[in-house]
Amino acid sequence: MITSRSTTLSNGLRVVAVEMPHLHSAEIAVYLKVGGRNDSRSTAGLAHFLEHMLFRGTSEHPTSLELETAFEALGGNVNAATDEESTCYYTRIHPRHVAEGFRLFSSMLLRPALAGLEVEKRIITEEALEDINERGEEINPHNLASRLLWPDQPLGMPTIGYLDTIAGFTVNDLRNHLARYYVPSNAVAVAAGAIEADRVFAACATAFGDWQGAPAPGAEPATGGQKSAATLFVRDSDSQVHLQLAFRGFARQDRRIMPTRLLRRILCGGGSSRLHLALREELGIVYAVDASISAYEETGSFAIELSTAQENLPLAVARVLEETGRLAREPVPAQELERVRQGYFFDLEYSRDSTYEMQVRYGWGELMGMVRDTEEDRAEAASIDAATVQSTAAVLFAPENLNLVAVGPWRADMKRQVEKLVKAYARDFPCALSCRC
Repeated sequence: MITSRSTTLSNGLRVVAVEMPHLHSAEIAVYLKVGGRNDSRSTAGLAHFLEHMLFRGTSEHPTSLELETAFEALGGNVNAATDEESTCYYTRIHPRHVAEGFRLFSSMLLRPALAGLEVEKRIITEEALEDINERGEEINPHNLASRLLWPDQPLGMPTIGYLDTIAGFTVNDLRNHLARYYVPSNAVAVAAGAIEADRVFAACATAFGDWQGAPAPGAEPATGGQKSAATLFVRDSDSQVHLQLAFRGFARQDRRIMPTRLLRRILCGGGSSRLHLALREELGIVYAVDASISAYEETGSFAIELSTAQENLPLAVARVLEETGRLAREPVPAQELERVRQGYFFDLEYSRDSTYEMQVRYGWGELMGMVRDTEEDRAEAASIDAATVQSTAAVLFAPENLNLVAVGPWRADMKRQVEKLVKAYARDFPCALSCRC
């Protein structure tokens, strides 16, 4: 049986313990509510850059090798990730060594060496160059779609930053970022696995009890909206066109997030999903097609991604828009909805065997103020009927929410055909379904 308990230390740090006594491993993590959207244009990429720099040694473990070795000695494999709204440091660890694992995290977060700045700049520059073509143009479809969704706003900037901002970072920038955002009231420590809650609470009190700092500033809210579909074509010398259709979506607390999860599975949830059957099995024009949901504090997106040969681009766009439009017009058949729902239920059950998924569910959930156990998610999904899925699709896939990005060796005639398809989609989408009619 999985049991979650939490406490708050006197300095404001929230600590979550997820007891999974049937397992033989543990996962620990520290979350900070800071990410790419907390950067400005002049500091774009700073949150991500600092995350890298914290691996370059601490006062107790002066080099990256010593730090990595210390985690490995505990059965760990330390890693980190920065997204638009959060930064997470996490590692698998042997249950006997949870307290020492948190001590290592406290050393990273509270006493970093911040050494090797120029080396790290070179490393992250190489990472950033993967998203730029030989003409210096952005070619990452996700970054380009974000720019269309949230123009001239932090959410529309690449989390990794720009070449000029990466080159300009200083140790003082890193220390200022640490002081502003790496504060206990802006953080959550979590352990999941074969652990005891009281021991986790005591370990975190020892490791982080001296951590202090003023409340962190909030992020700049996303503003504005779309009135019509947008398209962006970028040439790149690749063998395929990489396509993303990103629809402006819902905030993470929106009641329509659960039906959106089911829509993602209907479209791209596996071998029986609609776009897999249409684009791969029927037409043979893609190897894979996927969809992802991004849900932030006040906004979100739903993105469909695929790659195809340039001559197939109009056909691929036509079939994707045919399916999104059909979901808005027609109820999902009962058998299909039930199959998708059952797949979601199975995945919820599987997640109960994963220390990683449980620390994300309860740790990230605590950070974002939306802790939910698997039974709550199951009950909500069970209550979603075909009418709710259809009404959600009618809002989500409305043409004024559409942002289409194509990157690759597209031809001018292909671009014109795609633009005509987008206009036809807007024209044919029933006014009764469009939220601005």
